[in-house]
Amino acid sequence: MNDQQIPGRQRGKYIVLEGPEGVGKTTQIQELTRRLQLAGLPVRVLREPDSQSDLTARAIRQLTQDPRYPMNTRTEVLLYNAARSQSLQVIKNSVQQGLICIVDRNYLTTLAIQYYGRGDVPDYATINNIISFAVDDVEPDLCIVLDAPASTLKSRAHDRATGERFDNLDEMFLERVRAGYLWEAKQRQFPVIDASAGIEAVSDSIWKLVTASLASRKPPITPSLNSLPATSVSDTKATTELPLLQKNKNGSYTITDAGNAWLADAVTNVDGPVYATKSKLESITAAAAMARLSRRGDDMRVIILDEFANKTDKDDALVRRVITAYGDDSVQQLVGQHMVIEGASNLLTKKLEWGRMAAYLEQSTRYIYYDQKDANGRYKYYVPKYLKKSIKKEYIIHMDALFDKYSAMVHTLTEYVRSHSDVAQKDRDIAWSGATRAQACDAARAVLPVATKSTVGIFASGQALENLIMQLQSDLLPEARQSGQQILDEARKMIPSFLERADKPDRGGATIAYRANTRTAVAELANQLLSNSYTDGTPQPVTLTEVWPRNETDIAADMLYEHSHLSLKEIQSALLKLPYTDKTAIMSAYFGERLNRRHRPGRALEKVHYSWDLVCDYGIFRDLQRHRMVDDLEWQELTPRYGFEVPDLIDEAGLTDDFENCFEISLKLHSILQQAGYRLEAQYATLLGHKMRWKVTYNAREAFHLHELRTSPQGHPGYRKLVLQMHAKLSEVHPIIGEAMKFVNKGEDEALTRLAAERYTQFKLNQLN
Repeated sequence: MNDQQIPGRQRGKYIVLEGPEGVGKTTQIQELTRRLQLAGLPVRVLREPDSQSDLTARAIRQLTQDPRYPMNTRTEVLLYNAARSQSLQVIKNSVQQGLICIVDRNYLTTLAIQYYGRGDVPDYATINNIISFAVDDVEPDLCIVLDAPASTLKSRAHDRATGERFDNLDEMFLERVRAGYLWEAKQRQFPVIDASAGIEAVSDSIWKLVTASLASRKPPITPSLNSLPATSVSDTKATTELPLLQKNKNGSYTITDAGNAWLADAVTNVDGPVYATKSKLESITAAAAMARLSRRGDDMRVIILDEFANKTDKDDALVRRVITAYGDDSVQQLVGQHMVIEGASNLLTKKLEWGRMAAYLEQSTRYIYYDQKDANGRYKYYVPKYLKKSIKKEYIIHMDALFDKYSAMVHTLTEYVRSHSDVAQKDRDIAWSGATRAQACDAARAVLPVATKSTVGIFASGQALENLIMQLQSDLLPEARQSGQQILDEARKMIPSFLERADKPDRGGATIAYRANTRTAVAELANQLLSNSYTDGTPQPVTLTEVWPRNETDIAADMLYEHSHLSLKEIQSALLKLPYTDKTAIMSAYFGERLNRRHRPGRALEKVHYSWDLVCDYGIFRDLQRHRMVDDLEWQELTPRYGFEVPDLIDEAGLTDDFENCFEISLKLHSILQQAGYRLEAQYATLLGHKMRWKVTYNAREAFHLHELRTSPQGHPGYRKLVLQMHAKLSEVHPIIGEAMKFVNKGEDEALTRLAAERYTQFKLNQLN
């Protein structure tokens, strides 16, 4: 505060107590005043922006609080700051006279409520400029921010039952306001005190700060509002560094040479319209900067320099402020996290990969031998720790027997395939070795139990990760619930604020309970209303249960839609008059000349849907379940009751007896677990070769992808056979669409095409080397 002291008088102090409604400012101001008066110091209590002795300030303040005078947000902001200008003159004069002014609120309230809380003025620079004009150089010597949880604030405000515009608002509003206070306090280096503690403890904390300030009764060195980090950026660790931004008279910013140098390590292009963020901006910081775009009209590079440059990338207060102030759901989509889950059973892997909006990779049973034991002499399978001792012993005996047989079979099959290969000796290279190994693994994997452990890699947004955690924790399977908690614990070490709600009783906890309760309720009704028996006879592997629309040429109107100015109904009416050949011509043009399977037609095909009821082995399901752009994906509990098929290669190698013996071992262990009351855990005993029932719906555009990819010759023969049957049924009802899927492969030699794929991979690796 650049003011002149009255000769012969020691300068007073301008001390502010700030914080949201209900934080206890009035009580603490009274106590602080009492202590100062006992110390014999001259004190004046004021409220900003309506200092009681200034009639103009009080009149303006009363006007803004009177519901009889409706006003738009711009008027409200301008009036608050008009009253502020009047009030601060009173405060300035009082300090010059040697008084210690204890002031209830200052400009932080305007920022917290009208910028962070309500978003009345979406541009930070604009509202800050208005405040700066009103404040001029009258900054507090000490501004203490009191803080308390939003639930506490709401309770206190309700008890007072006051009538001001900002009282009685919801808890999310209070959270945004609170986050605004905390962020501004951090930026401006104002001390924050936890006001949820006892009144006396809070008073003592305030008194320590006030006495420290009073110890030096001289003009403060506090920077003006315009020089604070929120509006003019320089490195807070080294204030002598060159500024990154220069503020213009119209409130806009110009990036300095120092700013461009800083950005060069943070984004890929410092002046072009398109750029990517680099590793200097961690994903959390990039997400926070993107979230700010909703409230600031600046180039995002300006926002980065203004608010995030040289800040700690994982600053929890920064992230919490962004999430709270700018919409937690949308911001959660902007940050991603890699997670790895080791030692997940194959039962758990499908639960981990349940969510649509994430990316997953897992260890393959097609390319890895599962014949090795760990340091404890145990094969790679999951053992539920909570099994009864006697049951656990049986479980381990049967699992070991299965893995012993698998280990012997997979090596025998590899030798068999290689000894019967038609490839010349000189051509038996690395690619040939990999292709023959894959053939053996394809056949042998059928005897691996679902308890077989795998590693799953996940990349998900904060929102997708939170949803996965809640889904796992609502599951009945203990392994799933444990994994959900472990994912939450580890992810919180990296993105804690994005997962703050995941287990809150009123948010994540309520969602977990809802999902678990509804699942249990529907399961009870199913047990009451449906037979518990299995399908009589041999179930059909592929049933097309629903098709929409029945007439595939109906989609022609949707194909024309983007090229017309008519409504869809008008286009459909026009097409009714056209001959069939014109409609097929439209469809043919829309499909175009496809040169490979990656040339997929447009989104009009997403209107066409196919629903399937499928019976196939669990290994096939594992592969097909990973397709993300599907609907209605659900599967039934695993059971040995649907039987299994013996692969041709097993028969040819003379391993049928050993193969079938594995399924006998599995059935025995499944029965032991069920009889002991472990119904869900009995699924671990089923094998990847056991058939299971599941259903899925997908659109015609996804059908192009799924049918053409999963019938490619290098694919597993099991799912190639299933998808070919699905494609045949689709083509029966929609022959034009079926025929357009020209890259559905119907008969190439599996061994040769697998070898060709392996050789191409080796060629690419050699080129890179």
